Amino acid sequence: MSDFTQVRFTLAVLDLASSTNYYTSVLGLIVDFTAPGWTFLSRGSFRVMLGECTDAIPPSNLGDHSWYGYVTISDASALFAEYQASGVEFTQALSDKPWGMREFGIRTIDGHRIMFGQEL
Repeated sequence: MSDFTQVRFTLAVLDLASSTNYYTSVLGLIVDFTAPGWTFLSRGSFRVMLGECTDAIPPSNLGDHSWYGYVTISDASALFAEYQASGVEFTQALSDKPWGMREFGIRTIDGHRIMFGQEL
């Protein structure tokens, strides 16, 4: 059986320049590669491809379908504090969950929602 070695999310964004700036300056990702209409970013093993789709339905209009990932991290308290200082919009505050995770949720500039969690 073949192992999955990496996950990369692909997201439609309305304004590629603004979204790229958000992911780099607010969420702390780095730009790995660009191509016309695309930005490939990463932070550690977290990877995302932003594709400009000016006529797409904004994720903020998708309700629960705007969730796109759960990212397991090494220090939820530190990342939460970093994102507080960066002005990130939180959908859920940092808290310990009965399923053994310390987690929090955010909403990106485009309205996509991401959960971050640390195993307790």
